[in-house]
Amino acid sequence: MSDETENTPAEKADATEATTETTAANEGVQIGIIGQYIKDLSFENPTPAQTLQRLSKEQPAMDINVNLNARGVGEDVYEVDLKITTTAKVGDDTAFVTELVYSGLFAAKNLPENTLQPFLMIEAPRMLFPFARRIIADVTRDGGFPPLMLEPIDFGALYQQQMQAAQEQATPTDDVVVN
Repeated sequence: MSDETENTPAEKADATEATTETTAANEGVQIGIIGQYIKDLSFENPTPAQTLQRLSKEQPAMDINVNLNARGVGEDVYEVDLKITTTAKVGDDTAFVTELVYSGLFAAKNLPENTLQPFLMIEAPRMLFPFARRIIADVTRDGGFPPLMLEPIDFGALYQQQMQAAQEQATPTDDVVVN
């Protein structure tokens, strides 16, 4: 003979709820890339014949700008945009301009609030950068120039610089100016 007792529906519901809470607590942080894609791509080659002739004799001056944007697009889903703009000049003439917005969708479940922004501004662009770098190299090569191989970017250092600049702007000064 068995000593089993049958649970009431209320007791079964309480046990199920406790199991669900325990499972959620044990799941921990879950991060993943849902997808990545080119959001915008532009290549300008205003004077190719003259520029290519000059580039055989002169080294171009390069200007490279990197911007990041992150926003929530759903529950625990974030879109991160990595925008890279490069401009090559020979003297005062523009050799080429590339503009790339390469984006990724990231799932971040159970990520503590204090680590969400660093993840979106450091780790996510670090994962996207190699793909963006290849696209820029391919498009400059296809535009008739040597492939532009961007140096790796330290997104952690950039994030720290931005945080420090934000703190400095928020710090009140003791100087009082009276006109």
